[in-house]
Amino acid sequence: MATDIQKLIGTSEEDDDEEMDMDVKEEDNEENGGKNTVAQIMAGVSGGTTSNSSDNQFQHQQQFQEQVTTPSGGARRSRPLEEKERTKLRERHRRAITARILAGLRRHGNYNLRVRADINDVIAALAREAGWDVLPDGTTFPSRSQGSRPVGGTSAAVTSSSYLVSQQTPPASLRGVSPGYQTSVEYNTCRMRGVFMPNPSPYNLSANTQSQIPAVGEGGEQTESDLHIGGSMDTINDKQIAEITPIPKLPERDFAATPFIPVYVMLPLGVINMKCELGDPDGLLKQLKVLKSANVDGIMVDCWWGIVEAHTPQEYNWNGYSRLFQMVRELKLKLQVVMSFHECGGNVGDDVCIPLPHWVAEIGRSNPDIFFTDREGRRNSECLSWGIDKERVLRGRTAVEVYFDYMRSFRAEFDEFFADGIISMVEVGLGPCGELRYPSFPVKHGWRYPGIGEFQCYDQYLLKSLKKTAEARGHPFWARGPDNAGFYNSQPPETGFFCEGGDYDGYYGRFFLNWYTRILVDHGDRVLSLAKLAFEGTQIAVKLSGIHWWYKTASHAAELTAGFYNPCNRDGYAAIAAMLKRHKAALNFSCSELWMVDQQVDFAEALADPEGLVWQVLNAAWEVGIPIASENALPCYDRVTYNKILDNAKPLNDPDGRHFLSFTHHRLSPLLMDRQTFMEFERFVKRMHGS
Repeated sequence: MATDIQKLIGTSEEDDDEEMDMDVKEEDNEENGGKNTVAQIMAGVSGGTTSNSSDNQFQHQQQFQEQVTTPSGGARRSRPLEEKERTKLRERHRRAITARILAGLRRHGNYNLRVRADINDVIAALAREAGWDVLPDGTTFPSRSQGSRPVGGTSAAVTSSSYLVSQQTPPASLRGVSPGYQTSVEYNTCRMRGVFMPNPSPYNLSANTQSQIPAVGEGGEQTESDLHIGGSMDTINDKQIAEITPIPKLPERDFAATPFIPVYVMLPLGVINMKCELGDPDGLLKQLKVLKSANVDGIMVDCWWGIVEAHTPQEYNWNGYSRLFQMVRELKLKLQVVMSFHECGGNVGDDVCIPLPHWVAEIGRSNPDIFFTDREGRRNSECLSWGIDKERVLRGRTAVEVYFDYMRSFRAEFDEFFADGIISMVEVGLGPCGELRYPSFPVKHGWRYPGIGEFQCYDQYLLKSLKKTAEARGHPFWARGPDNAGFYNSQPPETGFFCEGGDYDGYYGRFFLNWYTRILVDHGDRVLSLAKLAFEGTQIAVKLSGIHWWYKTASHAAELTAGFYNPCNRDGYAAIAAMLKRHKAALNFSCSELWMVDQQVDFAEALADPEGLVWQVLNAAWEVGIPIASENALPCYDRVTYNKILDNAKPLNDPDGRHFLSFTHHRLSPLLMDRQTFMEFERFVKRMHGS
């Protein structure tokens, strides 16, 4: 296990030397054992007719082996220092050659091989090309979705564009590391030891492994080996032989004539600076023209509360947004805007810092209970606590009134854009990162994936609500948060509250969790009722995050701390869907590109199931008939991830023909504008449009 971890995270030069020393010793032992084995086989086969030289050689090997065998049975020999150094040089030379070969496969063969890949990784990649499943421990078997595969048979046709993916991936941050990109070109054949390889291979990649491979151009050279070994390969146990025959091009799902789904691109977080000015209008205009050339339908942009109403209550500065919206109108693009009532900075993917308005921060210094608070008393200034929704603590206004005044100002300022249909959707921020959830896993407080997070209900206003609810229930001693729910980075089995049969399913646990999730739903209900008035005639939406880790446990601990009362015996998303239905709001769900393979390899102990979560949330929304928009939770630039999004956006053979309302790509960046990645994105847009 330690060796595997070192291969993933890399080693120092000193580690390399130690590893070479081990290789030298292993080579010595293997050479001695191999020579003895060969000599024994030669002697046994010839049966007395072997030549004198063969006999002498065999005797020499035996004598040498006896000389170097230690009393404990370990065969070792001491080597001169110079010979040891020469062996190290040979080993470095061999590794340099291997590195060039693997680099060629990555660059020209479009194979996603980790930095310290070996022949096992190459074989695993080929097996995945053929549609087989390869587990991290090396176990290989035919994909369940294609049934048993006859040895030497051709690959089965795929009905989904992404189900063949089963790629081992290195750990990432929140996975933490922004994935890179993968460009697809037409399939070509190349030979590598007699094996047919589609080139490139979009089916053996996962979203997290993209960060370790360089871009591949459509005009890239194709690598070809001059060696050709009859298409067979013997395994080590000499009892199993796998015949590998040329594999035809793997067909993808055809999205022609499927429903049209508009595609938007999210603008960078800092496109509008703290002075409410457009940072780089000329550069942005060029990028928007490129997006327009790819038939992108529009852009999405955050309208930051901390920028527009930064210094004085009810004094709004929309100058930068006015210039941006005018630019969008001239290019005949559409707009999706986000009412961002949260702080930017400190979370995964945040590359700028946009705090809450200064006047709000001043209030917070004298009354920190306006912010969410954890059990230890740590305040989270990312957004306002829902406990002050109806408390007049913001210069004579409640939090809900502050939000409503801001939305009314936006509607009055840009009414012509609403009238012309340029603003097609308004997403209303309801919590941290603009999502309807508690800030239960703040990175700045030490949380790391896959921690369960902590309950955020310890400010005086939410505790007052909890006390009132407990007294109304007749159990005033229940007016407290759980004292055995662990910490930010705990795991469910480590806690008395979330473990199997834990307190979460007891009388007090059910009472507390019902209250905790009701506060979340009531907050969304109050804000959306006012947003519906402010943006009458325009689609409003709410963003919901995909808390997929610990989904396979009974308690669903990470979802519970975030406010989603969704244990295995309860549908925690039905109440949210019903609330959205009352306000005719769309659900923007940000988990549609994630899949089981990534999570199992990265954090097997997290028992994550993003696919199961996606379908639960989608079915909860579709069950009540609310539209669903979506966006990617992690950066994506490769075909495999796009195909996964397509499969969720346009479910195959859905009897009701249900599909997403729109999709937003996160986000506009130089990487997306790169020629090769943009060609893949352009292809994705065409398929989303059904062309």
